[in-house]
Amino acid sequence: MTNLSLNHFSIRSLEIEKTTEFYCKLFGLTVGPRPEFPFPGVWLYNGDEGSWANAVLHLIAIDKNDPNGLKQYLGERDPSSLHGSGAVDHIAFFAIGLEEKIALLKELKVPYRERTVPAIKLHQIFLDDPNGVVIELNYPAEEKAALDAKAA
Repeated sequence: MTNLSLNHFSIRSLEIEKTTEFYCKLFGLTVGPRPEFPFPGVWLYNGDEGSWANAVLHLIAIDKNDPNGLKQYLGERDPSSLHGSGAVDHIAFFAIGLEEKIALLKELKVPYRERTVPAIKLHQIFLDDPNGVVIELNYPAEEKAALDAKAA
């Protein structure tokens, strides 16, 4: 058996500023240090920016004036293929604070979809980032039940 944990996920983005703002505003990630690579990008942290292990999202930008650094480092990708999740269906996170997240999504006018999965006691929110990558947020179902009771 291997001992694995998710280190980070990377998104190649033609909309680096919008993507950075999206993940910072919606998820509270912060921009932190990033090694010098031969292409532009942003590393977003969940927690202490002094630990590389907290750089959970690596945003990769494409320098249209000099794409060779990225091509040589990570390989070439057709920019038209950079919308949506491709073979990856979605990225999921456990979360708490359902009421606050829904209020924030409404405030920022971010469309989302909800569903509850009683068998695993989760309430899920699905939304798309600026690149069309599907994000799933999993909240304890009790939070949804409490929110529904409060609204009744």
